[in-house]
Amino acid sequence: MDDAVFRRESAIEYFKELVEGALARQRITAGELTAFYVVHLLAGFLQRPAEEDEAPLGFQLARALESGGIQQRASLKQIGDLSLFISGFFSDSLRRKLVDVDYYVSIGGFAYNTLSRHESDTFSPVFAELAEKFADFVDVLSEVSERTSCASNLDLLRLYEKWLKTGSRRCGQLLVERGVVPNASAKHSRTVQ
Repeated sequence: MDDAVFRRESAIEYFKELVEGALARQRITAGELTAFYVVHLLAGFLQRPAEEDEAPLGFQLARALESGGIQQRASLKQIGDLSLFISGFFSDSLRRKLVDVDYYVSIGGFAYNTLSRHESDTFSPVFAELAEKFADFVDVLSEVSERTSCASNLDLLRLYEKWLKTGSRRCGQLLVERGVVPNASAKHSRTVQ
């Protein structure tokens, strides 16, 4: 095959371009170190072996919080990273599961927030930004997923349900682009009940 058809770049370069493009298109401001972290997270999942701990993330989080020191930080980082990756790349696959994307957003945001409290860690500001903007970064990874053809075709109803649960600006914009105007009052009435 003609080598001109293929781009020769590392996974880091490939994901850097995709993440920067998604951040720009969605008008999400992210610190340079945070964008760097997300790029490396994506590249790392290409080489990561299958997870050995098959316990639900909620149980993993409880165990992590009961542990201490380096083990706790490593577990919380793994939980945050996995939650972000799954909710961004595979949110459509969660629709027939016991837990949905909002579960992963909640668990991941909590794990990153807990990590951000260790001020001596260089990545504390990164974890704080990831916790604060978790849903935004889910949207960034969703776009990367769509652009890499790893996601299935979006189901309009599923997209609306995701918007209802997360309030994602990106999901709202995708709904508008497909001719559906998200109803903010439906979202509020559902969360009150």
